[in-house]
Amino acid sequence: MSSAAPSRPRGSEDLWLNAAAALLCEAGVDAVMVAPLAQRLGLSRTGFYWHFKDRKALLDALLMRWETRTTRPLLSRADAYAETICEALFNLCDCWLDRDLFDARMELAVRDWARADPAVAERLAQADATRRTAIAGLFRHFGYPETEAETRTLALLQAQIGYFALPVDDTHWMRIARIPDFVEIFSGRRPIESEVGRFMARHIEERVTP
Repeated sequence: MSSAAPSRPRGSEDLWLNAAAALLCEAGVDAVMVAPLAQRLGLSRTGFYWHFKDRKALLDALLMRWETRTTRPLLSRADAYAETICEALFNLCDCWLDRDLFDARMELAVRDWARADPAVAERLAQADATRRTAIAGLFRHFGYPETEAETRTLALLQAQIGYFALPVDDTHWMRIARIPDFVEIFSGRRPIESEVGRFMARHIEERVTP
């Protein structure tokens, strides 16, 4: 009597979720289907259902990952210690330079997804409102009037989302070099040398650390 064929591995939840996130960023939410994911991973579709009840559960997990990799780190940087508005904005700008702090590809993919899905659009609107509240709070903390704080917040957020969406050819170093000018534009104040130096030091250190 022949023995049964060995079962194919199920993979881990993170493995399926990583593949789904990559597919979302590459081809949009309509491409995130169980069969293509299984083929991409070389696993059986039954392995997917070991970790997720259905496709909706996977999409919910993708939205949770998006929030974890975009809104949460942005709020954390907004809450970081700063003695001036320039220092506070340098803290925020860490998100635009460090992919581990802010997943720009996933941000754009979810914004595209929201255009066709009202529930996702509502969730995105809530995230945007939370971000705006946190950043406007920084400006108010450093003495900006309410209306000006809101306007500067919108300018900052819209500029950064636009920067991610545009095909800009800047190298990482070029982008770092532009940040002090961005900070001056968004705050209306020129950062002092020590603020620029601390910002540059932590990003140069990140790039040279093995």
